[in-house]
Amino acid sequence: MTPITQPRLRARFLPLCLGLAASLGLAACGGSAGSTTSSSAPPSSAAATTAQAPATSAAAATPTPAEATLTVYAAASLTATFTDLGAQFEAVHPGVTVTFNFAGSSDLAAQIIEGAPADVFASADENNMSKVTAENLIAGAPVLFATNSLMIAVPPDNPGGVTSLADLTNPDLAVVVCAPEVPCGAAAVKVEGIAGIDIQPVSEESKVTDVLAKVSSGDADAGLVYSTDVQGANGAVVGIAFPEAAQAVNNYPIGVVANAPQAALAQEFVDFVTGPTGAAVLAAAGFGQP
Repeated sequence: MTPITQPRLRARFLPLCLGLAASLGLAACGGSAGSTTSSSAPPSSAAATTAQAPATSAAAATPTPAEATLTVYAAASLTATFTDLGAQFEAVHPGVTVTFNFAGSSDLAAQIIEGAPADVFASADENNMSKVTAENLIAGAPVLFATNSLMIAVPPDNPGGVTSLADLTNPDLAVVVCAPEVPCGAAAVKVEGIAGIDIQPVSEESKVTDVLAKVSSGDADAGLVYSTDVQGANGAVVGIAFPEAAQAVNNYPIGVVANAPQAALAQEFVDFVTGPTGAAVLAAAGFGQP
């Protein structure tokens, strides 16, 4: 890069050169000025922002692209893993910021259908992804990247003495589950049917993290959450496995939202999640492979 002091040297040299040309009838100064113009660089602050784009002159320099923000709509049960993957993705994509909207998959699907400007959608079940694909709002086919299954969560001291799924029908227990339209709620309905029981919860939550919060705080005696939520609670709850859960496994699909503001980056993020890095982070959190 041409030193920023060159224009000053040129300014001092030009009057002297013109004077010599006038007295000696020479035209040598013109060539020196032209070469300086073609190789000169913009001031240092501007040069720093265009370091990636080789420019032949200040006027022809390629404009610096704005820093990109990638917006990912993801199921609440992915909060910890996707936050981790988002940070790793940013580390290998300088200038990119990944923002997340974590909520129940049914709420996220509704927001996308209503026109929310999302780039990526990761659902905790195929049903809610199907609602979005039915509206032609996913570019290409969604990809399955993880599985999850239910577990009973109880406070560490297990005040209700819960040991099985059937115990959740005890009317003396305060049990919380997800609403039926949410993937964890749909799975709960399925395991109830398999076990032939009818749980009467004190509340139905819009996302699985709310169920976990009520159990960990002691506001509920038990709740149905994902096994990954129990693992991620770090001892705030105790998990109780039950055999019916194996028959109600949720598959997690991910896809690029049609007309995504950052479509290319969105596809890179999907590839990142479904690739070796994503698989390792998800496996460490307790997710299964599809």
